[in-house]
Amino acid sequence: MTGHENLWMRPERPARGPRPSFSRAALAQAAIGIADAEGLEAISMRRLAADLGAGTMSLYRYVTGKDEVFDLMIDTAVREYLPEDQRPPDDWADGLRRLAWQVRRTMLRHPWLAPLAAGRPQTGPNSARLMETALGMLDGLGLSIDEMLTLVGTVFAYVNGYIQSELAEAEGQRRTGLTLAQRLARHLSYIQSLIATGDYPMLERMTKEAGREYMASDARFAYGLDRLLDGIAAGLPPRGGPQGPTSSR
Repeated sequence: MTGHENLWMRPERPARGPRPSFSRAALAQAAIGIADAEGLEAISMRRLAADLGAGTMSLYRYVTGKDEVFDLMIDTAVREYLPEDQRPPDDWADGLRRLAWQVRRTMLRHPWLAPLAAGRPQTGPNSARLMETALGMLDGLGLSIDEMLTLVGTVFAYVNGYIQSELAEAEGQRRTGLTLAQRLARHLSYIQSLIATGDYPMLERMTKEAGREYMASDARFAYGLDRLLDGIAAGLPPRGGPQGPTSSR
């Protein structure tokens, strides 16, 4: 067994040795349960073995170490992104919109997921199915595969960025016991001193007018996502037009 070999290329049941007492799926679910309740830092091979009722060394028959446990966790959670109906939607924008909402719901359910997945190559079966599904929504629009990858990546970047802000706000409230508005109120005197200089008209407007619209996090997410999809739609080639990068037209 080599750590450089893809986890999913190795058989789950070794040809020789004792019959496995559990599965990689059970290992992933146990790790997800720990991370959901206590955070990633609570995961160790010893803790996982205890939760599974197994010996610590027996876990190494399934994974080479904690890094592969994380890979299993990510790919298992990614399954929650995918719609039950795998057929491409009739409308690409509606399909990407529904996918974005489902990704956000999943990441809020698993607060460890967004920071753990960032920068890690995701090569598991569910991750592959996710990309197949997302790209399939844009197929037939006259885009090159590079354009399709860029647009899907842009939607995911929006969702990930928004989620990171939501999680950071929740962590700030947990750590201080104060809401974001209460924490900002502590800096009100300084903000007012800046406004008094006359050099910050937009900051003044923000303090007076902000919060009248899109106060709820769901509403802000929807507004930004809709504008993003509108921008993508505006840059699509005309139906029946030549395939190729929109930047060249």
